[in-house]
Amino acid sequence: MVARFDAAPASGWPHRLELGAYHNSEHSPLEIARQGLGADGPAGALELWARDWPLSQRDLSALELLLQQRNLQLQKLISQNPSTLVAATARGWPVEAETTGAPSPQPLGNRPLQVQRGTLRAGEHLEVEGAVLVLGDVNPGARVSASGDVLVWGRLRGIAHAGCRGNSAARIVALQLRPLQLRIADAVARGPEDLPPEGLTEQAELLAGEIQISPAQLGRALNAG
Repeated sequence: MVARFDAAPASGWPHRLELGAYHNSEHSPLEIARQGLGADGPAGALELWARDWPLSQRDLSALELLLQQRNLQLQKLISQNPSTLVAATARGWPVEAETTGAPSPQPLGNRPLQVQRGTLRAGEHLEVEGAVLVLGDVNPGARVSASGDVLVWGRLRGIAHAGCRGNSAARIVALQLRPLQLRIADAVARGPEDLPPEGLTEQAELLAGEIQISPAQLGRALNAG
């Protein structure tokens, strides 16, 4: 499917730009968006439907510039891809996950993804097979575990265990990565105490047998364990 642009049906409604399916695309998201908008489209508010595209910070910056050039104001980005949601949120974009239910299995290529809508509070423990995306915070006293990656679209301040079945390639990504404890496979580490730089999404991964924290690589494919 190529990009599709639907003009607003009435005044006060946003236009809609859909990028189409990622796996069949041979072009960059900027090229796809430019093709969808055409040479002389209308200005105004816009909803950007990114579907399963893994959009990096560079992709989002290019799309933002394109929309500004076309006098389009981004009202919301809607995506199935958790790394895109995290990257867009880090830029301050209004976002919405294109999912239903909580938690419910969502396909991401061949990789199962569980989506938890809402904050995990003290005493709650969420454990899933595959990767997990928490659309909210993980508070102190709460715990989230997955056989694959753990992604938190919010503040991670409790305990996170990625690769809980022994997958050492799993990672933990959060908008604010300040947990009480991090676990990846059999490795354990305490979370850092200092606050991260504002707007910086971070990841924890197992390197040379130790858990290390670095700026998140948001275009990377999910690891489902």
